[in-house]
Amino acid sequence: MLRGVGERPVLAVLVGAVAIAFSGILFRLSHVSASTGAFYRCFLALPPLWWLARQETRRFGPRTKRAVALAWVAGAFFAADLVLWHNGIEQVGAGLATVLGNTQVVMVGLLAWAILRERPPRSSLYAIPFVGIGVLLISGVLESGAYGKNPGLGVLYGITTALAYSGFLLALREGSRDLRRPAGPLFTATLASAIGCALIGAVVGDLDLTPSWPAFGLAPRARAVVSSPRLAADLDVAAAPAGRDDVGAAHVPAGVLRDLRGTDRE
Repeated sequence: MLRGVGERPVLAVLVGAVAIAFSGILFRLSHVSASTGAFYRCFLALPPLWWLARQETRRFGPRTKRAVALAWVAGAFFAADLVLWHNGIEQVGAGLATVLGNTQVVMVGLLAWAILRERPPRSSLYAIPFVGIGVLLISGVLESGAYGKNPGLGVLYGITTALAYSGFLLALREGSRDLRRPAGPLFTATLASAIGCALIGAVVGDLDLTPSWPAFGLAPRARAVVSSPRLAADLDVAAAPAGRDDVGAAHVPAGVLRDLRGTDRE
């Protein structure tokens, strides 16, 4: 199925964007800590990703050491991204936290230009001042009564989220050059991310390994569980690598930016 989607790279990115669109709202409604949500979003995805990765290994052989190493690096970035983003949601809500996190639309292009010598399109460069103005407005520096518990801190979380996710996208892109096997790098990156989220939660002290059943979506009121956003994220990240080589690093986050359609201010 993923191979068929991968034959249409732009569609692959859009499918991923739609899949992940509701993750911020679902995390908000799960009422768990940032580290707990981040950990279970990764942990619950490991069994199906392991099975898919195993099928790929049987069919195409083991991955290169470089690809595995880059997947671990991507996972470290993803752990930071999830924890930072979840903290941002607590400060400014799901919608604005997602807007801020998606400033990676600009950052990925600039980082790919600096690191990979992949020049971004002019539209990405033209977007920089508009992104800066938007971040400034969300921060509440120019007004009183800005939305959220702590808009300034929310902006800080948002920008660092964008940097972390940019690192994740670029590392996963470099480690997923073999488009026949998207699940293998994803499994390794998700495993690394789960470990990273657990370590962060242990240090911060907010990791809860036994969240309530409603947090898993078994109660009618809490469909937005820890597991639901992770399933959405799996589809997103599994579809996106297929599009990265054909549409360029700067275009992938622009497609993922469409996930804002599924968020709101709460």
